[in-house]
Amino acid sequence: MAGPMRVTVRTFAILRELAGDRASLELAEGCTLADAWRAMERAHPALAPHREFVRGARNGAYAPWDQPLSDGDEVAFLPPVSGGGPTGLTDGPLDVPALEASVAGLGHGALVTFVGRARDRSDDGRQVVELEYEVYPEMAEAVLQEIAGEAEARWPGVVVAVVHRTGIVPIGQAAVAIVAAAPHRSDAYDANRFVIEGIKERLPIWKRERFVDGSEWKRPGA
Repeated sequence: MAGPMRVTVRTFAILRELAGDRASLELAEGCTLADAWRAMERAHPALAPHREFVRGARNGAYAPWDQPLSDGDEVAFLPPVSGGGPTGLTDGPLDVPALEASVAGLGHGALVTFVGRARDRSDDGRQVVELEYEVYPEMAEAVLQEIAGEAEARWPGVVVAVVHRTGIVPIGQAAVAIVAAAPHRSDAYDANRFVIEGIKERLPIWKRERFVDGSEWKRPGA
């Protein structure tokens, strides 16, 4: 009879603050992603209220809760995520003109650029002094490329470039830039919107707004 298996668990944003960045779990053979979550809840009961909103991943890819695990797997538990040309993450300022130049071509009559910037007020009116983005990098790069690839496949002739910033983003600076180039403007607009909505729904990245009197993790699209 096979012995127990060991998996590594990673958590991010609010879950990391409750349970720490990494944990090593010893589980029985045949255990699932849900069993790993329950083991984490037993060790860190404060995780329990978040279960409804959490998604699980196995070895860098989203996975269903009944996904069986294997010895040596890396599991990640992800709170809600607040995503052609160059696509990826950076911890420095975004060069939007360079991003536009990377996809602009003679056959592209339309170029649509979306830039999301750090603003100085939260939705409830509090003053924000800076933003911080935390990311699951091994997974996020692949998800960004997947979203951009889906846009290009859905609108033939479109080329997409998207870069998301990580770490501290000062007020007024760009946090995400998406450029869609296409022969016609309607496709460029639609592809750009598709990418930003995909980022809000699927990219494993979380935003913390820092206020004078504290900080707060934000839900997607906030």
